[in-house]
Amino acid sequence: MQKKIFAVLMAAAMLLTLAACGGTDASSSTPEGNSESSSQASAGIPADQIKAAWLYVGPTGDEGYSYMHDQARQKVAAELGIETVFVENVPEDADCEKTVRDLIDQGCNVIYATSFGHGEWAYNVAKDHPEVYFGHATGYLTADNFTTYMGRVYEPRYLSGIVAGMQTETNKIGYVAAMPIAEVYRGFAAFCLGVKSVNPEAKVEILWTNAWYDPANEKSAAQQLINNGCDVIAQHCDTTGPQTAAQDAGVWCIGYNASTPDAAPDAYLTAPLFHWDAYYKADLESIMAGTREPAQRFWGGMTTGMVSLDTLTDNCKEGIAEAVAEAQAKIESGGLFVFTGPIVDNQGNTIVAEGEKIADADLENADYMKFYIDNVTTPIA
Repeated sequence: MQKKIFAVLMAAAMLLTLAACGGTDASSSTPEGNSESSSQASAGIPADQIKAAWLYVGPTGDEGYSYMHDQARQKVAAELGIETVFVENVPEDADCEKTVRDLIDQGCNVIYATSFGHGEWAYNVAKDHPEVYFGHATGYLTADNFTTYMGRVYEPRYLSGIVAGMQTETNKIGYVAAMPIAEVYRGFAAFCLGVKSVNPEAKVEILWTNAWYDPANEKSAAQQLINNGCDVIAQHCDTTGPQTAAQDAGVWCIGYNASTPDAAPDAYLTAPLFHWDAYYKADLESIMAGTREPAQRFWGGMTTGMVSLDTLTDNCKEGIAEAVAEAQAKIESGGLFVFTGPIVDNQGNTIVAEGEKIADADLENADYMKFYIDNVTTPIA
């Protein structure tokens, strides 16, 4: 179904619906990128009249989340011949709103806020500037000129859990997490389910940094997990700090956002990846053509090209590639939905009954997703 929707949206030059990102969660989901309101006629904007701006929560050199958004920005700027600008280290507070207003004063008529916590501030500005097109990564707020976009990165996260579960020798796996929002909870849950699918004996420990970009703290958290006996380190944070900690300690690592084997050549196994340019190009083309649907939400999985698992390195054990390929084929064919029951938390509660599935609205709801799978040793906070 995702592939069909993606094809339709691409044909209409429209692709809509974090990590990284932080703020308030909600479950007002529109499944699979369907419009929440009717299309509005527009004359479109010629490429030479577009000035698009990107807001990043960290620096473009983070080798992770902001880096990948900026790589996408550069790619679509070259392919479409449009003017683009970007602002790094935009905080998730009132300063974000000021930054957005300043960008509009500078002539920007398309604005992408790439962190979850940017959402409400950009939304405030969008209400005052209906002539400006807004896109918000990983969010939930929508309006005629305000859309959201995200990849179902929990799919490759599940696959990376298979890698970790088969690679570990101590049966202790560590996970460095950023902010406690639904996006991070569901990613961690998917990872743990992937581990459990191939290695029921393995246990996972999680440490939170409470920041999207904190290189020192991310590396320190990874080191603590390694000291606790974890021999595979995974992450949902923005830098390669956990990977370099794994390299230094002689254990394995799974990255995030970008392909970074050079950061830890003896430790790197793979990483869940985003391909933001697929969205940005289609969205900008729809703005140019005057076909952008209002209040769109796009949430695309591996079949849409928005997310993938990085190429497995030679550090992976024999048999991992085959197990990953088998699971990926099932996900892409619709034969495997990651969040299918039975799912039990580490307090013995049944979260999802056998055969049932977690709905999109619940996957986006932090209150619902705040649980740890029963192979997690860390108590829920």
